[in-house]
Amino acid sequence: MTIINGCNIPEDLYYDGEHEVWVRFEGDAFVVGMTDIGQSLAGRFIYAHIKGAGRHVEAGKSIATVESSKWIGPVRTPIAGEIIAVNEKVEDDPSLINKSPYNDGWIVRLRCDDIKSAKAKLLTGEAAVEAYRKRIEKENIECRKAK
Repeated sequence: MTIINGCNIPEDLYYDGEHEVWVRFEGDAFVVGMTDIGQSLAGRFIYAHIKGAGRHVEAGKSIATVESSKWIGPVRTPIAGEIIAVNEKVEDDPSLINKSPYNDGWIVRLRCDDIKSAKAKLLTGEAAVEAYRKRIEKENIECRKAK
């Protein structure tokens, strides 16, 4: 894991920097959550409504609506798929996204039809780290965990 200005960027995940989400592939499924940068920019989350299992969601569309003290908006999936699991703990305690964005704060698990083309659309490893490094430095972003 690389840390830049307090922002954690795990190299083993895939990223869609446009929507500040990460993806972890698990067989024919993938998990989506918000990045450390995204949660830091938004502030402490106070509300989360996640779409239910069984729904198909197109790439770029909302899988959840979250609200913080600074922001209300959608969490978008970068890859189309059917929602197969929802993190109910995040609905009960939205601050899990702040406290543990890459572990306990995951949002949904989806089933993907075409993993290979999905992976090709996202950044991972050193390419992701360098893209985030440039953004963090350009925008002077500093990450910190909610208490």
